Amino acid sequence: MKQTKLSLWLASLCMVLFLFACAGSEGPEESGEKKEEPKAEESSGPVTKIDPATAATITGKVSFDGEKPKAIQIRMDAEAACATLHKEPVYAEQIALNDNKTLQYVFVYVKEGLGDKTFETSKEPVVLDQKGCIYHPHMIGLQTGQPLKVLNSDPTTHNIHPQPQNNREWNKSMSPGVSPLEQTFAREEVMIPVKCNVHPWMKSYIGVVKHPFFAITGKEGTFEIKGLPPGEYTIEAWHEKLGTTTQKVTVGAKETKTVDFTLKAGGAVS
Repeated sequence: MKQTKLSLWLASLCMVLFLFACAGSEGPEESGEKKEEPKAEESSGPVTKIDPATAATITGKVSFDGEKPKAIQIRMDAEAACATLHKEPVYAEQIALNDNKTLQYVFVYVKEGLGDKTFETSKEPVVLDQKGCIYHPHMIGLQTGQPLKVLNSDPTTHNIHPQPQNNREWNKSMSPGVSPLEQTFAREEVMIPVKCNVHPWMKSYIGVVKHPFFAITGKEGTFEIKGLPPGEYTIEAWHEKLGTTTQKVTVGAKETKTVDFTLKAGGAVS
């Protein structure tokens, strides 16, 4: 009799331990826990202070070489809430060519040359708006840890959905009139594509770097990177359809150098 009771007790204990082990083996998503945000890349020293008396500047433009691409019209007919926001046709901004044959929306940044220097992170949010069922602007840049503020200025619901490879992926629904959404990115990544799960034509890109030395070309195709410590740098120009190109440049104290880029039609798709 005692042996039978002991066997039953041991069997019950094994069952409890088995259930406990199964419960403890659930992943963060299965158990309802929030996935941990990747830790920001650790700095290797104190924040670098740049002497304004020695700070250098790099300027330039990004030109397009090739036949002008045909404009691609965005069709919003399936979404009346979006279509009624536009009186004129809307065109994709994948290859935004200026009248002077330069390019908008090229991310130009210091890729190499800063070594282990650490720079102060801006606390000023970078704003990405959803307006007219289009992301405004089409491309933004920010530092690791710098706030990204997302707005929804439309009378319809959007899903802001960055798709990073080196940062945590997230997808947030934003209804009309909702409060701005703020997020940060912990790690460098050039570039992060952004989409809207509701409106497939909505696309944008986010460039994330550890330093403040980046720029995005505008309607004149020009850029300016200022406040650089004197040194030798590799500068990269990134375009979503025309690929990337780099140049090396050395700047001395208080010096301004011009670095022009040319991206050719048929370049590697990024």
